[in-house]
Amino acid sequence: MDCIFCKIAAGEMDANILYQDELILAFEDISPKAPTHTLIIPRKHIATTNDLQESDKELVGHMVLIAQKIAKENGIADDGYRLVLNCNRGAGQEVFHLHLHLLGGRAMNWPPG
Repeated sequence: MDCIFCKIAAGEMDANILYQDELILAFEDISPKAPTHTLIIPRKHIATTNDLQESDKELVGHMVLIAQKIAKENGIADDGYRLVLNCNRGAGQEVFHLHLHLLGGRAMNWPPG
């Protein structure tokens, strides 16, 4: 498989890793859209949110809780942050490996994009 996020998770490509455990990995986005822009990915390859299974619900919950932890560590939890899961090209997904964006450190406008 030629998935850049799988390669990062396997240690085959460099990334500024902020958190990792047996299930997930969190690293800085190389093209940040906010002062804090972290990507949280599962080690397991899941292409899109459409590919999630019932058995993945704890994994996704774990991703959100780690995003919360990183937001607190970066001092953005109290002011606010945004979590985004894009699904497919029409929503802006560029890498087809599930990833949760943690964005913060600036005001987030609504509606987005």
